[in-house]
Amino acid sequence: MISVEKGGPDKLVKQTFPLRFGKYSEIKTPDFEFCFNLNGEIKSIRGLKPDWPHPAEQFKRTIGNDWVYYTVGDKSGDDGIVSWMGEYYLPCLPYTSNPIWEIKYFSNPVVMRAMAEWSQLFANLYMGNSKGLYPHAKDLIERILANDEQVLHERSRKLNKIIGSRVTVLPPDTRHADYDVVPLNIADGCLYHCKFCCVKTDQKFQKRSKENIHEQIAALKDHFGADLTNYHALFLGNHDALSAGKDLICFAAEQAYQAFGFRQRLNQKPFLYLFGSVGSFLGGDQALFEQLNRLPFYTYINIGFESIDPKTLSQIGKPITTEQVKEAFGKMIEVNDMFDGIEVTGNFIAGHKLSFEHDDSLTDLLKHANVKRKSKGAIYLSPLKDSPKKRELLPRFYKIKKESCLPVLVYLIQRL
Repeated sequence: MISVEKGGPDKLVKQTFPLRFGKYSEIKTPDFEFCFNLNGEIKSIRGLKPDWPHPAEQFKRTIGNDWVYYTVGDKSGDDGIVSWMGEYYLPCLPYTSNPIWEIKYFSNPVVMRAMAEWSQLFANLYMGNSKGLYPHAKDLIERILANDEQVLHERSRKLNKIIGSRVTVLPPDTRHADYDVVPLNIADGCLYHCKFCCVKTDQKFQKRSKENIHEQIAALKDHFGADLTNYHALFLGNHDALSAGKDLICFAAEQAYQAFGFRQRLNQKPFLYLFGSVGSFLGGDQALFEQLNRLPFYTYINIGFESIDPKTLSQIGKPITTEQVKEAFGKMIEVNDMFDGIEVTGNFIAGHKLSFEHDDSLTDLLKHANVKRKSKGAIYLSPLKDSPKKRELLPRFYKIKKESCLPVLVYLIQRL
């Protein structure tokens, strides 16, 4: 069954069952459902037979050409995936990351059959198109056939070339857009070069020029093409865009808003995501946040705190002090209370080998946080990659979460 164009909700919503956002195309066989974006690129695959692990589980292909398996896990309820991810699913990444709950989907032949079926469908469409079958879907099939595996691989490389690098890590708040963001780099490098970090470069921090940003926007508009209408989020990269300053941030955001056709959908503004360091956040004045608050976006700023324990900060090579972490944490709460269009969130590390002083100091910080808006300002715990028993971190996670005045979630490091 071929559906040339289908439409989902006009705004992003969270559901226990996969709900397609925007416009897309769909092909169903007796065993599988295949969804395509408006450029004819394969977007997701879901099994339809009773032996498929769960009706809500699926494969999703990112614009970086990664196939990510979405699982609902083996535990539901208050202590299941939604309690520590904030979502009803867990993306199982095909590359080394930091999951606290590993699902070995690739060892399930029923799940892996989806990839073989996609190859078979592509072959069937090729044969059907050459014989003049499916005239009502001719344009769709030609778009699909124009995006074979090699083309999709080259498109991902082209995207990296446009923005100047691969996005090695997305802010955790991009989960609100299901990690579907348009990336636009306004700076390179990082202010800090921490020993524990495995996703950032050694490059010295440097802002991009406005000319470079204009060039990226024009190339990105052409690259995303017709499917740009399905995007509702912008990521300003790369690792510390907040250090680029209000003028460059707002310039890039406003130019992208106009060029990409972003708009408010019902009562939902498009999302703007960026990383910030403790230093850049503390250096941000009132005018910065007032200007960000006036943007036609709902802005998420994610800050890397990592720890409030001085020994842990020294252990991981984070060149900041406990006093700076406390000051930035307090400022996060103030900004969240003051501005309706900005939400600042924070990251702390978690690890099997970290001291109990790290956990205790973090628990105390979150327990006594003087917050007015308890739904704003999520705290994300990022498991260190060298933690051998990541699932055993869950009791420590729940202990911190139970005591916290703010939402506490797990940070899954996902690239684009």
